[in-house]
Amino acid sequence: MPALSRFKVLDLTRVRAGPTCVRQLADWGADVIKVEMPEGLDAGDPMGGPRMGPDFQNLHRNKRGLTLNLKSPEGVAIFKKLVENADVVVENYRPDVKHRLGVDYAALSAINPKLVYASISGFGQDGPYAGRPGFDQIAQGMGGLMSITGEPGKGPMRVGIPVADLCAGLFAAMGILTALLERETSGQGQWVQTSLLQAQAFMLDFQAARWLMAGDIPKQAGNDHPTSIPTGVFTTADGAMNIAATGQAIYSRFVKVMGHPEWLEDERFATSSARSKNRHALNALIDEATRTNTTAYWVETMNEAGVPCGPINNMQQVFADAQVKHLGIAQALGETTYLGQPFTLSRTASAITSHPPAIGEHSAAILAEAGYSAEQIADYQARQIV
Repeated sequence: MPALSRFKVLDLTRVRAGPTCVRQLADWGADVIKVEMPEGLDAGDPMGGPRMGPDFQNLHRNKRGLTLNLKSPEGVAIFKKLVENADVVVENYRPDVKHRLGVDYAALSAINPKLVYASISGFGQDGPYAGRPGFDQIAQGMGGLMSITGEPGKGPMRVGIPVADLCAGLFAAMGILTALLERETSGQGQWVQTSLLQAQAFMLDFQAARWLMAGDIPKQAGNDHPTSIPTGVFTTADGAMNIAATGQAIYSRFVKVMGHPEWLEDERFATSSARSKNRHALNALIDEATRTNTTAYWVETMNEAGVPCGPINNMQQVFADAQVKHLGIAQALGETTYLGQPFTLSRTASAITSHPPAIGEHSAAILAEAGYSAEQIADYQARQIV
């Protein structure tokens, strides 16, 4: 039995942060109903890419599809009937939209007090920026990430994935699961809220702590780790690699495998604090030494010596890697390969069991389950309410 199969989720989300949240529930077996506007009324999902494209397909697997015009009173009434037997609603509208539609937490919890309602926004449900549109790169900048990413002196740099979107979605899923666990004690649902800005600030982690606890404003360090030295990217005979030789024990093993035990005796590099002050000189020596052989040679040699290191893979190389294959994160369903879940449970596995639904693919079945007759469903469909 899938871990979350007893829960029904109504998915009002679009673009990325919201679908990322719901995917966590769908992959573990929740009955997810993706609610979209009827064809012809929807302006499309410009940030999600084409429906048959990799981005949309990756985000919306394992769901059933229902079309519903929430801009009509009858559509809202149908949605509220579905809420009666739902466990979770997830939305990532701008904060005011759900209130205009009449599908906000207060309205829906009055129908189903056990409902867990999750909202993901750009900046929060209230406060001075609540009405602003939120996008990942805006959150990366406002949330401090771009100020510590990139090479020193070359200006701010975005991260190559939508980290604020993704983390907001994951935190929303965590909030939903926490609320469902709490509901087992209280019998009551609650409103889960997160935002791209909150998620991004939280993901600053130790860099944020350096400011909050020590008043230190971290700067860009490029590929060098800001505090663990030497850690960085070094040139090899056929490319480049990462080495993380931090800590005295690992550093001692590292200088031996590099054939330069004198680096341990050199007062510039003998201690962690000395290496921090002289990182550029040490990095230059390491880079000169690693250029003498291939990435594969150094990766094998250093790992045998217990020195953390690894190649810098492109996307093709990532999924050709023996360990990535062993972990099984790429999962095939028919002719399509999806990105699977990054954690496992010993008894209840996640699974990718269905491709994303065609728009409204399961509308008739879902409405029939809710008690609507075939005549009612046909009438709603004819009038583009469904």
